[in-house]
Amino acid sequence: MPQSLTRNLVFFISGCFLLTLFQPNLEYEFALYGLEINNGQWYRLLTVALVHGGFVHLICNMLAFFSIGTPLENFYGRNKYIALLLISLLCGSLASFLFNPLQTVAVGASGMIFGLFGAFAVVGKRMGGNFREALTLIAVNMAIPLLIPGIDWKAHLGGLIGGALTALVLKPARGNISSF
Repeated sequence: MPQSLTRNLVFFISGCFLLTLFQPNLEYEFALYGLEINNGQWYRLLTVALVHGGFVHLICNMLAFFSIGTPLENFYGRNKYIALLLISLLCGSLASFLFNPLQTVAVGASGMIFGLFGAFAVVGKRMGGNFREALTLIAVNMAIPLLIPGIDWKAHLGGLIGGALTALVLKPARGNISSF
């Protein structure tokens, strides 16, 4: 059985966060910053997932990523799961870039994680998940920016929509076709 991509990404993203504690300039270099994206630094649409605004932010994101990403990885298989992750991340990052002022600086993997929430809302029932619990989880997480200022809800919404639309197109891995 191949190693879990989700688990490896949790370790990699956590390692990148720890590295920024010793090299703070990396957080700025990887963050989603509209002015720099306008100057051609498009890589920031992806690298934003590697930096986080503190330990609590990192831990919450990685727990959510691991808990919802692992079953989706098993459901879709590695290659389709990678597509889901990348599309979700890009949709979240693009929503943040397009709908926030150019001076906005954003960090975190939330856009990608919300894409997984969106995918789970679409295919969760086929995976044996509870649809109401998925919607409750999404609603609670979408409400958090109303309570805690500074959270980029636009990235969350962009990722959610990107992940849900991607899930409508992707087919499960061969062993999971009976799940339809």
